[in-house]
Amino acid sequence: MNTGHGEDTPGEGRYGEAVFRPDQAGEGERIDFGALAYDDITMARLRALGVGPGWRCLDIGAGTGTVSRRLLEEAGVDGVLAVDRDTRFLAARPLPGLDLLEADVTAPDFSPGRFRLVHARFVLMHLPDHERLIGRLAGLVEPGGFLVLGDALDLTSDRTPGTPYTAAMRAMWQGLRTTIGTDVTWIPSYPGLLRAAGLLPVAAEIHVPPLSPGSPLSRFWADTWERGRAAMTATGLVDDAGIDEAIAYLASEECADLSAGMLTVWGRKPGAGSG
Repeated sequence: MNTGHGEDTPGEGRYGEAVFRPDQAGEGERIDFGALAYDDITMARLRALGVGPGWRCLDIGAGTGTVSRRLLEEAGVDGVLAVDRDTRFLAARPLPGLDLLEADVTAPDFSPGRFRLVHARFVLMHLPDHERLIGRLAGLVEPGGFLVLGDALDLTSDRTPGTPYTAAMRAMWQGLRTTIGTDVTWIPSYPGLLRAAGLLPVAAEIHVPPLSPGSPLSRFWADTWERGRAAMTATGLVDDAGIDEAIAYLASEECADLSAGMLTVWGRKPGAGSG
């Protein structure tokens, strides 16, 4: 069985259907565990770019809406259009200034307007036709505004020590690629793709949150493996006992591994506006 992500056949399923269904018990909580690990980093970057009063924002793949709400409540933006293929988690917690759009960003008729900020986190890694999609998102940014994209970086390699965690992560990436087409191998090309889309200047940063027993991130990965169990075991890289061992390892003080990193890349649309 080939373990290289780039050589596996992409799956024909979709996020939220084949795996990570929003109607599955606890899916909102799983998303929120990830938000607790990454939202502060995301908000710090958005605030550093000047996000605040006067800005209209588009939050793509908004999930449970944690970033959308913080843009309104903490940054004081004028409004946020939160987009997701299933908006049930967003609708459960309405907020003035938060508008919802149930839509598929890959659909030919997706055209919600122009915004000072277009943001998508942990979305594009699950979608095909990356270069075209990034160009399309750049087209939704008004002159002087920003496109900000965040996605996962797999930090396991052939030289990473073998632990229950690394075994589970390798099986997860391969299983998700086979099942729904998730591919993180192209994520390091983000800066060049944003530049090719006409954004200038472009910059990037990487954040690797710590794995510690009982932390939101550790609970996020444990829940993710539970939901992806069938796809992971189908790779032949891990069995049910191996997944159980990895979940126990995450909750123990023996865990000594790197989580997947988050690469955040941003670029500015040339033209009017202070940014």
